[in-house]
Amino acid sequence: MLKTVLLSLLGVVAMAVAVVLFLAARKPDSFQVTRSTTINAPPERIYPLIADFRAWDAWSPWEKKDPAMKRSYGGAASGPGATYAWTGDKNVGEGSMRIVEASAPGRLALKLDFLKPFEAHNDVVFALTPRGSATTVTWIMTGPTPFIGKIMHVFMDMDRMVGGDFESGLAAMKAAAERPA
Repeated sequence: MLKTVLLSLLGVVAMAVAVVLFLAARKPDSFQVTRSTTINAPPERIYPLIADFRAWDAWSPWEKKDPAMKRSYGGAASGPGATYAWTGDKNVGEGSMRIVEASAPGRLALKLDFLKPFEAHNDVVFALTPRGSATTVTWIMTGPTPFIGKIMHVFMDMDRMVGGDFESGLAAMKAAAERPA
């Protein structure tokens, strides 16, 4: 009797693992998270908030999650070659960013490398598109999804997990850029 129950339980666990692995294998090899907002300011006013990592304190959602986070800046003051590294609590982890492309005031591209809570290497783009007296700011993050990541994506949605932070950051960026000088 006990042997039958254990074998049945083992069969259920094996089936569950097989289903998770099957679902993971069907996940895409990469991910993308995109959010946009319209800011009532010209791109020239918004771009410096993005191109200088020291200005991210005014709008980045992760700066508020761990005020005790250790930060370091390197390379150029802004634009290509500027770097930013952080070490923080479980809410922000550890990683670094490097600006790899800057076309003021319309586009900025970054390499984003996470070390903790898990290693990941992603690309980030900020695109600023003038719309009359306003600007549409689009924040895009893309990256590869290795098989272990695909297994994690069976249980969590990357777009939902990071998208809320992007929305919060864009709202704070909007407030900072629209604030009277």
